[in-house]
Amino acid sequence: MTEENHNLEDEFITLVDEEGNEELYEILLTFDETDDFNKSYVLVIPANAAEEDVEVFAFSYEEETGGLDGKLSEIETDEEWDMIEEVLGAFVEEDEE
Repeated sequence: MTEENHNLEDEFITLVDEEGNEELYEILLTFDETDDFNKSYVLVIPANAAEEDVEVFAFSYEEETGGLDGKLSEIETDEEWDMIEEVLGAFVEEDEE
């Protein structure tokens, strides 16, 4: 997926893949991690995905000055992925309760 400018106040975003195809995604979760990475993150799922066995995509999010629009970037390190998996696990556990 390529990065796009998005407004994370919306419930859905459109991402464009390497071939220029647009696909609609639902925003599952946004969060800030300031201790180790000092970044904001967004987790999305395909809007047309079935409830079970859905693939979650994660991006770091850089807010543009003066608004909610920003730029999505791919996750850069294994340490970031580990942290994201922990946050997602806690979110899923909370949602199941």
